[in-house]
Amino acid sequence: MQQIQQPIHPGQIGFDIDCVVADTMEAFIRLAEQEHNIAIAPEEITDFIVEKCLAIDPAIIEAIFLPLLEDPLQNNLRPMPHAVMVLEKFASRAPLTFITARPDRAPIHAWLEALLGPRIMKDARLVAMGDHNGKIDHIKELGISHFIDDRFETCEMIAAHGLTAIVYNQPWNTKRHCLPTVTNWLEIEALCTPEHKQCSQPAALIKTAVSP
Repeated sequence: MQQIQQPIHPGQIGFDIDCVVADTMEAFIRLAEQEHNIAIAPEEITDFIVEKCLAIDPAIIEAIFLPLLEDPLQNNLRPMPHAVMVLEKFASRAPLTFITARPDRAPIHAWLEALLGPRIMKDARLVAMGDHNGKIDHIKELGISHFIDDRFETCEMIAAHGLTAIVYNQPWNTKRHCLPTVTNWLEIEALCTPEHKQCSQPAALIKTAVSP
């Protein structure tokens, strides 16, 4: 398994949102039970494309995910444990960077703003690209060197371009890659130790058209 060169400045790390910042799996399981009377155990979700591992009508799966895409606040999408605390610490040192496959920027921006506050999100860079592929282009444009995602295929694409990809460990990516992993946000926090002499501010952070 690849080793991560530490420490990393928070301004050099980008984050996927679903199943990294947001506990989308919890929300999916909860809405399946509440709205469709379908019980799902977390360990049953063994593929990133849930239609491949769950014997559920794809139309129902779409009906579960759609409210989380269109109005994550109203549907009580929750952050991963410790994510808010760590992101707030990182934001005190550099603008946060998020790149998501979600198609619409506004709903997830509102969700992040409710969690982190308008001051942090005013400076944050958020890309909603509507596709799981092609994140590498935005990563390069934004000038970051590390990215955390739960989709190991995305991470492999990023690593192939010479950048550091870190897989957020989930049932659908376990033992399917040889990349660095994290299992929680305390481990993400530990990737960058503020008092370490080598953890210096990057010369410049690029603000582009994707910035708010």
